[in-house]
Amino acid sequence: MGFLVSSSSCSIPISKLFILFLLCLASVSKCAASDYKTLVYKGCAKQSLVDPSGVYSQALSTLFGSLVSQSTKAKFFQTTSGSGQTTITGLFQCRGDLSNSDCYNCVSGLPVLSDKLCGRAIAARVQLYGCYLLYEVAGFAQVSGMEMLYKTCGGTNIAGSGFEEKRDTAFSNLENGVVSGHGFYTTSYQSMYVLAQCEGDVGDSDCGECVKSAVQRAQVECGSSISGQIYLHKCFISYNYYPNGAPYRSSSSPGSSYSSSSSSSSSQGYSSSSSSSSSQGYSSSTSGSGSGSGSGQNTGKTVAIILGGSVGVGFLVICLLCARNSMKKHDDF
Repeated sequence: MGFLVSSSSCSIPISKLFILFLLCLASVSKCAASDYKTLVYKGCAKQSLVDPSGVYSQALSTLFGSLVSQSTKAKFFQTTSGSGQTTITGLFQCRGDLSNSDCYNCVSGLPVLSDKLCGRAIAARVQLYGCYLLYEVAGFAQVSGMEMLYKTCGGTNIAGSGFEEKRDTAFSNLENGVVSGHGFYTTSYQSMYVLAQCEGDVGDSDCGECVKSAVQRAQVECGSSISGQIYLHKCFISYNYYPNGAPYRSSSSPGSSYSSSSSSSSSQGYSSSSSSSSSQGYSSSTSGSGSGSGSGQNTGKTVAIILGGSVGVGFLVICLLCARNSMKKHDDF
């Protein structure tokens, strides 16, 4: 029998209060960590699999199973399934600051989502905030690693106040850091938060060149926008500027305010835009809203806010229980 919290109107076992607190904590934490599974964009080949015998379907199912199983222990994995003309190559990658469990939770939903968004296309790429999946049937046209697949720029512009200097300094640090970080790097400079990641099979030198190209794209495409995301075939970057200080941002969520002014340029294999433009290989579209990218440096702040919110919710639940208990006692007299 546990201790009791007692007053003239409330008597509740401490054990029950502790369980309620844990439930509140789990609920708030789940909400804070779920954004990494939000769709950013999709790219679907215009040609569908011709598969009367089911050989391609079996190979694709086997491929998806391998990718999902590997996501419990790796942030990047590439493999093939099938043989000869029915060979399908696929890979997944999780953002470098996700935990193994978050990586698995992100990747495990991609096969179903890919089928829902692209059907049985001969190639598809589905990008979420925290991970992406790509597969291609043998013989599919290859895409340059520097080709832009998708971009989104914040609807708020800022002029003066040294914005360009701060942005470019942060970008320079990012270009150097992603090389020394072996493909993933996030940092901040005077209220400018930046993140970059390269595909797992890209070497450090090529990764640096890819991120440099993405940075140049951001400078041109987004101009004085306070936030932006640039996705190239082999890397992506994001940046967010908070002139009044960074608000709450989950380490699992990109968390910034973007407008839906997203677009892309065509490439040999991919294109992506909110208006669903097409290219030689893919017809792609976005989720309708862009977003920036998160930073692992805010994990402590995130935990503090989650705990604070949980305590508040827990306290409210206790007060409601006490009030109900008090009313019940009043009715008994």
